[in-house]
Amino acid sequence: MNTRHTPLCLLFAAAFPAWAQSSPTLFSEVVVTAPQMRDPLVVVNDPKAPQVPVPANDGASFLKNIPGFSVTRKGGTDGDPVLRGLGGSRLPILLDGMDFHGGCGQRMDPPTAYVVPETFDSVTVIKGPQTVAYGNGNSAGVVLFEHDRTAMQAEKSASASLMAGSWGRADGVATAKLVTDNLHLEGTLTHAESDDYKDGAGTKVHSSYERQSASFQAGFRPDASSYIGLDYITSKAGADYADRSMDGVKFDRDSYGLTFEKKNLSPLVGNLSARVYHSYIDHVMDNYTRRTKPAGNYTASNPDRETDGARAAIDLNLNTQTTLKLGADWRDDVHTLRYLNGVAMGAATMANPYDRYARQKDYDSTTTGVFGEMTYRFAQDHRLIGGLRHDKWEGNRFTINATSSTPMVSASRNLHAWFGRYEQEVSKAATTYIGLGHNERPMDYWEAAGKGGLSATSNLNPEKTTQLDAGLLWKSETMKGSISAYYAKVNDYMLVTWTSGADSGLPNGTVASKDATRYGTEADIAYKLSNALTFRGNLAYVHADNDTDSKPLGQTPPLDVKLGLDYKTGAWTFGGMARLVAKQDRFDLNKGNIVGGDLGATPGFGTLALNGSYKPKRGMLVSAGIDNLLDKAHAEHISRTGSPDVTGYTTTNTRTNEPGRFVWVKATLALD
Repeated sequence: MNTRHTPLCLLFAAAFPAWAQSSPTLFSEVVVTAPQMRDPLVVVNDPKAPQVPVPANDGASFLKNIPGFSVTRKGGTDGDPVLRGLGGSRLPILLDGMDFHGGCGQRMDPPTAYVVPETFDSVTVIKGPQTVAYGNGNSAGVVLFEHDRTAMQAEKSASASLMAGSWGRADGVATAKLVTDNLHLEGTLTHAESDDYKDGAGTKVHSSYERQSASFQAGFRPDASSYIGLDYITSKAGADYADRSMDGVKFDRDSYGLTFEKKNLSPLVGNLSARVYHSYIDHVMDNYTRRTKPAGNYTASNPDRETDGARAAIDLNLNTQTTLKLGADWRDDVHTLRYLNGVAMGAATMANPYDRYARQKDYDSTTTGVFGEMTYRFAQDHRLIGGLRHDKWEGNRFTINATSSTPMVSASRNLHAWFGRYEQEVSKAATTYIGLGHNERPMDYWEAAGKGGLSATSNLNPEKTTQLDAGLLWKSETMKGSISAYYAKVNDYMLVTWTSGADSGLPNGTVASKDATRYGTEADIAYKLSNALTFRGNLAYVHADNDTDSKPLGQTPPLDVKLGLDYKTGAWTFGGMARLVAKQDRFDLNKGNIVGGDLGATPGFGTLALNGSYKPKRGMLVSAGIDNLLDKAHAEHISRTGSPDVTGYTTTNTRTNEPGRFVWVKATLALD
């Protein structure tokens, strides 16, 4: 499939022919295992720093390095991120405040499919229901991919990175930035591509992809405390899928937003911020463009999704001990389809294509919310943080045919969320915390429309999660780490039963409300054995039960441990990481979530990765690595099933294997 790829990454090499003598940017050491928890339940990562294993090509691959995250494998890209065993709308992904979702009815395109991590300045993960400032339903947590608009120092800079790896993998990113006292201009171009990878058994997996994006930000500062900015991003992609009978032919996204910020308005009013945004996704999937068409009819589907949103917040300094954030947000979501009336397309497809049909709306929803978060400092070393939130959610499902759509059923819900957390610095080196949080999540598009949760005979109650979080963070001259634990009771958990296993490019399955119990733990540590040698490790474990049916809760990942060493001498860094994953024999066949269902038990596995980097001068870094060094054939427990329509799979209960041995090299350059 090489003929599909356009080596646009070569343009990036031509765009930056000169090597800078110096640069204000100092690239970090290779991240050997994972970023660590910085504050209670908060992990902040630099997406521009080198990542190990192989640098991520999308948002889900990037998040997989953080303890507690796993990814549902579907092919070479666009996997679904899962935190503490929860994903989909239980884990909101916000891109510069944009809360949008994919268009595919079978989750070809989660929000992270449209993310190029390296183009953002920071990625923040807030675990558990321990914030109310970023929408409702964040029972797993919330992920914030963000650009930094606060830089005031004058700057003229450019940066570029190129990566090459096995199976034709090639990534390129180029960014240029201009910052003055009053102006902030920034533009980024990206390209990524890969051929089909091979798993550890040497089997080719239907998984090639290509992606391009362009983004632009323009900001104006009328004074030192004010900012007005406009941002725009467009992207295009195509991807093969090993887990279903169709591939993603088109992933087009166009998004823009307007931001206003004002700081230090008065002693009482600290900061004021407001943002409005629009996002449009146009997606096409079919069974003939990117693969040899199987026996039978041509099929195609063309959903799209349009999201409009707004958010405003104000920070108040009530006194020297108390701060209060108040805010409101709104989101309107419309999903449509090119409807083929259930008739597969025949041999005249090219002369009579799917796009001759009119789009028909099958679902829309509107959510309006208000929130408040307060921090009260009893003293310098202990504080209380809490928040309240109320949302009004309205959803409508439509009956569609070839020419029209008509309202089918509607639902309206009042949603509530709250949390309270106590934090105490027990010493200069250690902080403890304990928090209790509650949120309520309405049906998403896939549960309401795809699985029949909103119909003439079904109108599911919101999913209600109440969770206790506790933990300890510590830091000394030689050691830094954290340990956290959580326990949750979930009422009306929306459990999906897949009627055709976990496979299919067509809607199938049902959803029903269950009660569930979930608990688990995460830990990370970095221990400096010497000035040059550091040991790193992390652990993640989750246990989940379907209390209603007295069964394990479907799609729960097993114990996952990573252990690594890195050695730094001068401009050189060397590292290795072993990942050990336990077997998972707790499953509920064909039960799970909107992404997939359990396929049975999985054995444990272990993998080994090696890496190295060389930093010859400021602003220059060359890194390389070998992932899955022993070429281990393995699959994640929550991986999607392989489809018999593509090479390498003959049944519908074989998981899609992870890539085999992968060799990569990456060069990064910053210019000023």
